Amino acid sequence: MMNKRKILCVALAGMIVFPSFLSNAAGVEADTKGNVRTKDEVIYATLKANGDLGSIYVVNTLEVAQAGEILDYGSYSSVKNLTDLTELQQEDENVRFDAEKGKFYYQGNMEEGTDLPWDVKVTFLLDGREIEPAELAGESGQLEIIMETSENKEVESVFFENYLLQISLMFPNSYQNLEAAGAMLANAGKNKQITFTVMPGQEEKLAVKAEVKDFEFQGVEIAAVPSTLPIDTSGTENMTEDMGQLSDAIKQLNEGVAELQDGVAQMNSGAASLRDGSAQYNNGINKLSGSSPEIVHASSSIQDALRKINAGLSGDAAEIDLSSLNKLPSGLLQLAEGLTETANGLSSLQKNYALAYGALDGSIKEIPANQLSEEEIAALYQSGADSESLDKLVATYAAAQKVKGTYANVEQAFAAVEPALQQVDGAVREMSGALTSIANEISASLKETDLSGLSELQKGIEALSSNYGAFHSGLVSYTGGVSELSSSYAQLHSGIVQLTDGTSELNKGVGELQDGTEELYQETKDLPNQMQEEINKMIQEYDKSDFQPVSFVSPKNENISSVQFVIKTESIKKTEKQTKKAEPEKKKSFWELLKALF
Repeated sequence: MMNKRKILCVALAGMIVFPSFLSNAAGVEADTKGNVRTKDEVIYATLKANGDLGSIYVVNTLEVAQAGEILDYGSYSSVKNLTDLTELQQEDENVRFDAEKGKFYYQGNMEEGTDLPWDVKVTFLLDGREIEPAELAGESGQLEIIMETSENKEVESVFFENYLLQISLMFPNSYQNLEAAGAMLANAGKNKQITFTVMPGQEEKLAVKAEVKDFEFQGVEIAAVPSTLPIDTSGTENMTEDMGQLSDAIKQLNEGVAELQDGVAQMNSGAASLRDGSAQYNNGINKLSGSSPEIVHASSSIQDALRKINAGLSGDAAEIDLSSLNKLPSGLLQLAEGLTETANGLSSLQKNYALAYGALDGSIKEIPANQLSEEEIAALYQSGADSESLDKLVATYAAAQKVKGTYANVEQAFAAVEPALQQVDGAVREMSGALTSIANEISASLKETDLSGLSELQKGIEALSSNYGAFHSGLVSYTGGVSELSSSYAQLHSGIVQLTDGTSELNKGVGELQDGTEELYQETKDLPNQMQEEINKMIQEYDKSDFQPVSFVSPKNENISSVQFVIKTESIKKTEKQTKKAEPEKKKSFWELLKALF
């Protein structure tokens, strides 16, 4: 009975296949090149869990233009017809078969030792410790999977340079704390699909981390296809235009910083002049203040001498010793000389003060009065300049504005000092001249005058003694003011020195800032063209629209339309604790047996 069924099945199969033999017998000549319009290759590769290469087979799809004998090429260990029952004849790299018009599929198992264009390495870490994949099934803890792809130098580089890799793996949603930098995550039912993209010509190291429980893994899937990323360059004009505006803004910033540097340099020069003039004035006022006690002491001695002379002349004329009056002219002349020296000192002080005050006034007025807003200061910090230099710039700017404001409040007091010095100098010179005249008149009178002329001499000395008291009081007040001015100005001079140090640091900092903005401008002045060049470079690197596929299995194959790779690592499964009982084989019906033939 079984033999009859087998004969009947073979007979029916022969009836179905028979027309193909008739078509071949019709006299259509085999044109191995013209008969195949296009050919597609899909390479399926199985890797071990750690990425080591396993078996490789290829599914070939040929678009047959007209029925006839077909010749294809490939280094296969074995071949299998996936279209019909036609036998495939294999000899070395030649694969011959008869095919109808349309699509014809056959499988070729690659010979052992065939390599893929990429080397793949998969490493598993559990709680920071590397672990063999076989030991991972059913484990729990912090899992990290590291996937590395690199070029296999033993294979033609055309695939590595032109093919994009999509690396995907699936984790259950129950896994916690999932991390996959650079990956695209998508929900797939109860699972989370993790997909990485590796661009053509790139070698990557990718990692996925998660808290796993009772671990099982379907494996890593890698699809390699020619890069067909659509690169739309229509928007690059707007991008380059924006870069042009940025370049112009950097240019304006650089010019503004250059102007700022010029202003700061002028301010620093003025501050240095201010410091030097202030130092001269400070030294002069200190010397004047130091000599004030001597002046007051000398004036007090003259006042006492005048009082004694006046008292002596007020007595009985018969008792007056005229010989002692002979000393009075010399004393008055010495006092006159002392006052002249004082006047000379005051004159020198007045000149130095005028120079110092002029330098002080001019330098402070050179400090720009423009106020920087908080927005302008914030814009400086956002410009990318050195923050330390900007801190010094802002601090010195604040100090300079403070000095300018303080000077505006005391400017009238400074302006009043020079006229006061001129008035005191004139008064002292007048007194010196008066004393000299008195001394000369007394000296002449003593030579010619007898006791009858003493009355006039007494009146003159009395008037001189009385007026000198008022002069001495004014001189004491003046020296007290000079002492206070000396003490107060010492503090102001210290501030001016600190200001000059600050402006010097500011000048240095702004100089460095200007160097930085100048370098930035030089680097970005051609930014639009540079950006366009980078865009063109990127397009050349990733736009593979002109790529012509080549056969993976043999360079002899022509009319290649598509070559793709499907690569998958072994899964990690827990072993079943109980083995199921084998079910008895169910007998197949006639139609099932007939269907199995095809």
